[in-house]
Amino acid sequence: MTETDAAPAVIHVCPLSAMPALAERLGASHLLTLVSNLDGIGTPPGIVPDRHLRLRFNDIEAPLEGHVEPNAGHVERIIEFASRWEQDAPLIIHCWAGISRSTAAAFVSLCALNPDASEDVIAQRLRQHSPTASPNRLIVRHADEQLGRSGRMVRAIEAIGRGEMTTEGVPFGLPVRFVP
Repeated sequence: MTETDAAPAVIHVCPLSAMPALAERLGASHLLTLVSNLDGIGTPPGIVPDRHLRLRFNDIEAPLEGHVEPNAGHVERIIEFASRWEQDAPLIIHCWAGISRSTAAAFVSLCALNPDASEDVIAQRLRQHSPTASPNRLIVRHADEQLGRSGRMVRAIEAIGRGEMTTEGVPFGLPVRFVP
């Protein structure tokens, strides 16, 4: 599925630079923003403000002085947000570059919405749709614990490895439902 496919039950991932145009083109109903500085990032027209979750944290996987690491509370809010999404219009998840925080949140959301699907299948689909995806492992680790996946989410992300190096990811969409 490409960035221009506007099927309702699709999670789209993109960098901040692509988000406003993508939201308008797709008619997205929900938006998840994952950045360290929320200043100047508004809710695009067409998205109701209470359907725009903004979480402020850095793209780090271990404590670093002066930075905010993704924590269990952030991940709980991601899971709750995805679970409340009606899936009648696209959900967009973005971070600064569309590579790490946003791909982790998409993986987490897909695992939460597909409790019986294989983590490996979901991770492989993520890799097929984005060769640059490098999901933040701390976000995945928190979600694995919260969703009771017994380390399978962490192992699935480890199995696909780091994505190709780039400064900004290309927008992509993942269908929500998986047929194993």
